[in-house]
Amino acid sequence: MNGKIFIALSAVLMVSATSFSQTGQGNTDLRADTSEVERVSRDLDSLLNNWYVRLAYVNRPGDTSLAEIPEFADTVYRERIRKINSVITLPYNNIIRSHIHVYTQRKSEVLRAVLGLAGYYFPMIEDIFDSYGLPSELKYMAVIESALNPNAVSRAGATGLWQFLSSTGRMYGLTINSLVDERRDPVKSTHAAARYMKDMYDIFNDWVLVIAAYNCGPGNVSKAIARSGNKKDYWDIYYKLPRETRGYIPQFVAAAYALNYYKEHNISPLTVNIPLATDTIIVHKDIHLSQISEVMNIPYGELKALNPQYRTGLIPGSSKPYSLTLPLSRLSEFINLADSIRGFRADYYLGKNAVAVNPVYSSNAPANISGKTKIYYTVKEGDNLGYIAEWYRVRLSDLRYWNDIYTNTIRVGQRLAVFVDPDKTDFFNKINTLSFAEKQALSGKPAASNVTARTEPETEGDFIIHTVRAGDTIWDIVKKYNGVSVTEVLSLNNITDPSRIQAGQKLRIPKKS
Repeated sequence: MNGKIFIALSAVLMVSATSFSQTGQGNTDLRADTSEVERVSRDLDSLLNNWYVRLAYVNRPGDTSLAEIPEFADTVYRERIRKINSVITLPYNNIIRSHIHVYTQRKSEVLRAVLGLAGYYFPMIEDIFDSYGLPSELKYMAVIESALNPNAVSRAGATGLWQFLSSTGRMYGLTINSLVDERRDPVKSTHAAARYMKDMYDIFNDWVLVIAAYNCGPGNVSKAIARSGNKKDYWDIYYKLPRETRGYIPQFVAAAYALNYYKEHNISPLTVNIPLATDTIIVHKDIHLSQISEVMNIPYGELKALNPQYRTGLIPGSSKPYSLTLPLSRLSEFINLADSIRGFRADYYLGKNAVAVNPVYSSNAPANISGKTKIYYTVKEGDNLGYIAEWYRVRLSDLRYWNDIYTNTIRVGQRLAVFVDPDKTDFFNKINTLSFAEKQALSGKPAASNVTARTEPETEGDFIIHTVRAGDTIWDIVKKYNGVSVTEVLSLNNITDPSRIQAGQKLRIPKKS
């Protein structure tokens, strides 16, 4: 949008305007703006803040880099672009080729992530655009705007998949306040972007000019038309447009090419496990994502990724109805437990200081594990996450991330994955055999500890027998056992009212591997 600085991967090369040729044969002496290249390259790291992308990089097996990514002759690129189904004219020239090179060569790993996210976002965008009568290929604008990252924020403050400035977002009906930023809502922001593009088409009656206007604003496009003798073809007004906009259409064409022909370049989508089957429910009362996370045993990061518009995790449903997106398989469970979820630690999450509540969740990108060796540590009596991170010389946030841990609670016998340098594998493997005092000595700490790891309760066949203690809630109990849900425990123990469990009561907990 007008005034913003893009984070999109296709903007890595900002080429000189003099190198463009409308015929596609232009000057091959392309000159990149080095500072612009470096700025956008740094901005690309923000894509990795997408929770699902980060998880995919942690879980992928080994190094997936390709030995060879081919390049092709101009005639091949031109013919492939000609075959792309599009009502928007897609030309080919040396500038477009340079942007194709960015996607398929320099930033092919980021393209893999974009391809993985496209499987989730593109069907939604296509459906919404179809309802407004827009060409579906306009979806590629979201790639060059934000690299399909709903949390993308530019230096100018443009935000979301479609990079709305706050003024334009509000103009198109998006709520933006301290709790809610609907520019980050993929569905609502796409509706707003569709209305904006439709308004631009009513003005210019040309989709290429609509794309240009999305970048620099309708005023700048109108000025370029006036300065070009009232010509209304993009290529006729090309040199009268702002420099950034002159590169925008080549970026658009290159994005369309890359997402249609990535296989020909030996590039495969990153496996990004966003639940494709999701559903939305309208909430009419305040509720916090952390309450849902803790009661339903859904990772907070996943809930935040599905509902990025809630800045602090609080959904202020009491002020007006708001939507909550959940995996389809968990929707009925939420409906059944809704009142209990809202009551869970309500004073903490929904009280006057609710805005300040910060769940155990790191926004920092995880450490690069390329070339690292994965080893395991078994939790023992007296351990806590902070100690373990110190012993293995890793960040606490990375340890949590690698093991999908979003609270401070760990249990005795739990296996934790740790990534270490290959040449130090033997040293770190020995830590698992040391006493607590010996491990503390490694980091120069005293042996005294506050015990946070829990001892194992008694077992009976396929079940763990848990004895309820005074002050326990069903949610506190379930959190102690990995992979167990509140619904399972309630059903297994014939409990209809979770608030009425009593101290001394024996609960059967299913064993999970």
